[in-house]
Amino acid sequence: MQALVFYILYPFMWLISLLPFRVIYGLSDICYVLVYRVLGYRKKVVMENLNLAFPNKNDEEKLRIASKFYKHLCDILFESLKSITISKQDIKKRFQVLNPEVINAIEADKQSTIVILGHYASWEWTYVIQLFTNAKGFGVYKKLKNKYFDKLVRDIRAKFGTELIHTKETVPKLLRSRAKGEISLSGFIADQSPKLQKNQYWSEFMGHQVPVFVGAETLAKKLNYAVAYCKIKKVKRGYYTAEFEIMTREPKEYENFQITEDFLRRLENQIREAPEYYLWTHKRWKHRKPLDSI
Repeated sequence: MQALVFYILYPFMWLISLLPFRVIYGLSDICYVLVYRVLGYRKKVVMENLNLAFPNKNDEEKLRIASKFYKHLCDILFESLKSITISKQDIKKRFQVLNPEVINAIEADKQSTIVILGHYASWEWTYVIQLFTNAKGFGVYKKLKNKYFDKLVRDIRAKFGTELIHTKETVPKLLRSRAKGEISLSGFIADQSPKLQKNQYWSEFMGHQVPVFVGAETLAKKLNYAVAYCKIKKVKRGYYTAEFEIMTREPKEYENFQITEDFLRRLENQIREAPEYYLWTHKRWKHRKPLDSI
């Protein structure tokens, strides 16, 4: 069944990827009307999330954010499809790294880097960062259930030099990379809602206590890797910039969870500046607790 679904959908995805961007965004506009205006895809979740994150905004303001968010979400969808056939020159023009010299300087000192980011602006195009560095690129991701689509996603990233590694293989893969003497650049999207477990770390995020992933910080301390925040901005439709903000080059000197807290505060600041570019359809606050219960 997985193969059938893939081979039915893939030709349409490939054909869409061949279209010029002006047509791509025309399709995105149609998608927006269907997804937001007609179907109301996860609209209840989006509005609940906006109510939680922005209790002081009125309904009109939150509806305006939601509308802009769905337009951006549809753009992200079609930009992801465009990735199937997009050229190296085109993607570098549309996703620019403003300060690659920051990472290059760390590489020159023979130190690897862990890059932390959230589901903000264009997380799907972050594989382009590999084109601005000589380091071995890894992207940590959650493996897709359909193995054919999973391979497609891996292949798209691989053609620009990034190797995707799913969460369960992250530690052994990075340990082997270090043992081979490789200088690596590993990307972690760290704002998901983890499964609840004992000794879970909780932190405040957009005004609510939620469980938090700490894997990026834990690995940075274990391997003594530098940690950088990747601040992605949407300049205009179809164009993004990424800027590295070094959080530390000596992670072992930080108290436990201090790096994670730093990441959350940086992401919060971006969300408050332009909330329409955050991924409001995921249930980030589904396990929240009252602030006074922690």
